Amino acid sequence: MTTGLYGPDGFFVREPGGPAEHFRTSVHASPLFAGALLRLIERFDDALGRPTTFDLVDVGAGRGELLTTLCALLPDDLAGRARLTGVEVAPRPHRLDPRIGWQRELPDRIVGLLIATEWLDNVPLDVADTDDHGRLRRVLVDPATGAEKLGGLVDPADLFWLHRWWPGPGRAEIGWPRDAAWADAVSRVGRGGALAVDYGHLRTERPAFGTLTGYRGGRQVVPVPDGSCDVTAHVAMDAVAAAAGAPYRMIRQREALKALGVDGARPPIDLARSDPAGYVRRLAAAGAAAELTEPAGLGGHWWLLHTIGIDARGSMLW
Repeated sequence: MTTGLYGPDGFFVREPGGPAEHFRTSVHASPLFAGALLRLIERFDDALGRPTTFDLVDVGAGRGELLTTLCALLPDDLAGRARLTGVEVAPRPHRLDPRIGWQRELPDRIVGLLIATEWLDNVPLDVADTDDHGRLRRVLVDPATGAEKLGGLVDPADLFWLHRWWPGPGRAEIGWPRDAAWADAVSRVGRGGALAVDYGHLRTERPAFGTLTGYRGGRQVVPVPDGSCDVTAHVAMDAVAAAAGAPYRMIRQREALKALGVDGARPPIDLARSDPAGYVRRLAAAGAAAELTEPAGLGGHWWLLHTIGIDARGSMLW
């Protein structure tokens, strides 16, 4: 999975157009998503006392789509203080706004907000399954065809994580590499917040057959780790939340976006008579908002928000 996604010919490196050519995330769906994040960013800026430099870090930045939109939306005062950084294995995109920094590794100390939109689902992991004797074995895959077979027994570290976070029988995705990756990301935030937006599940509802799959050209495909397609698995959200060790709140994207002013309600029909062009614009915005908040789609994603070194009691940040 590591080689297929991040190797020299990996999926996130080889495609000039980037992941947006193969699947649609909230970032690609509508600028309403970035607008909601902007409201969250402004609340963190207030909570931090409007620091001289406000870090805005996008982990798994793709081709810089989110930061490019935020760059255009930031109000003048915040734009003058904001330090925008995309963290991505792919080279810096051509024509990216010069105000946006670009690097492979996370910054050492962040004062502001770290955002990871559909990053954790692409942090590589191993898969385990039970054999005929009920023993958990590692699932091996042919990198050319995606064909699977059972390998050796899982190691003690894997077994420890599985007993705690995925105790049911059958196929399981061993999520501790995601826990470690997220804990490291959150540890880089000196003051501010860390937000993960991803599809996932909780301990009480782990999928019996796992979620590992592939995407290519907008279609779900066999997850062949040869660099030709995305290879992804849902995130054990409660496990990554606990691993970070910082106060957090976790809600569905539908709730988070509504709290940040994104509403899929249709505009009043009277507006079509008094302001037809305005009605069309608001109708289009309502359609985009509906896609972002659809419970069976993007609206079902989890928002996991950690706060570090600030007073974030109540719902102030939402």
